[in-house]
Amino acid sequence: MSGERPGLIMSGEMSEQPVVLRRILDEGAPRIRETARRIAARAPRFVLLTARGTSDNAALYAKYLLEVRLGMPCGLTSMSTTTAYDARPDLTDVLVVTVSQSGGSPDLVASTRAAREAGAVTLAVTNNPDSPLAAVSEYHLDILAGPERALPATKTYTASLLTLYLFVEGLRGGDGSAARDLPELAGRVLARGEEVRQLASRYRFAERMVLTSRGYGYPTAKEAALKLMETSYIPALSYSGADLLHGPLAMVDNISPVIAIVTEGRGGEALQPVLERLRGRGADLFVVGSEAEVAKASAGFALPTAGVAEELQPVLEILPLQMLAYEITIARGQDPDAPRALAKVTETR
Repeated sequence: MSGERPGLIMSGEMSEQPVVLRRILDEGAPRIRETARRIAARAPRFVLLTARGTSDNAALYAKYLLEVRLGMPCGLTSMSTTTAYDARPDLTDVLVVTVSQSGGSPDLVASTRAAREAGAVTLAVTNNPDSPLAAVSEYHLDILAGPERALPATKTYTASLLTLYLFVEGLRGGDGSAARDLPELAGRVLARGEEVRQLASRYRFAERMVLTSRGYGYPTAKEAALKLMETSYIPALSYSGADLLHGPLAMVDNISPVIAIVTEGRGGEALQPVLERLRGRGADLFVVGSEAEVAKASAGFALPTAGVAEELQPVLEILPLQMLAYEITIARGQDPDAPRALAKVTETR
């Protein structure tokens, strides 16, 4: 990466996202539907999702999809119960979905292997079909994002979201056609880089940030917080709006910025009491959502989500927040391509 302009790789990979989304819809969707059909025929009784980091936020999105769209019980695994404590639960007829960009982390591979040995139906969702994780899983879905060189994951996150959406739609017999406009809409969002650059200037010297949402937007809040921390090193705390009211609201003042992701739909409706409390405390509120929601805030980014299903809006919501993390990092004189102390493949055990 030496000799390249700081952030050149990350910005290039962010700009690829409309192409990646189109590739998934055009090339990946038939294979995703077929895999979903085969797994649905086995009638799993429960779903466990396994992931780390950015992929963990994509897995949380899948949890909302599975519970809301399918009414299927779903949980996020604690891998250490298997890898550190040698627990061996009975996973007969349980679907275990492991999400990983690289498919190379030893704990993901070990826990997936153990799940398969315990009777689970195992599915790996990765950006590397030749990975150890894909090899130990019964089924595999390639998110088709292409090589990702920047340490902060951008295009692999949105590719994972869309792949998981199409998979869940396939489980319920849907064709995923509601996602057809996402590539064009994503392009429109990413074209507004100058708007985000101007917004970023107000957060250049922030010492702490709080991010909040509810429903489908909550994984977006968690992923945006992760992007801010790993690129700009700003401590960014993410909370469900409901959890924010249970104590952490006390730390909100008119100095520390609050970013609220207000998804149009039931999640956004559930967040309204939280937004009222934040405004009442004089919070420096940045809103990602509809034009009407942005108009009520100190600052914000209006998304082109008219007519977009609530469960698909997270694919668009994260885009301005990726750009915001990038622009804040550049403004602080740092290189978002290569955050300190991080590696592309994190080998946890």
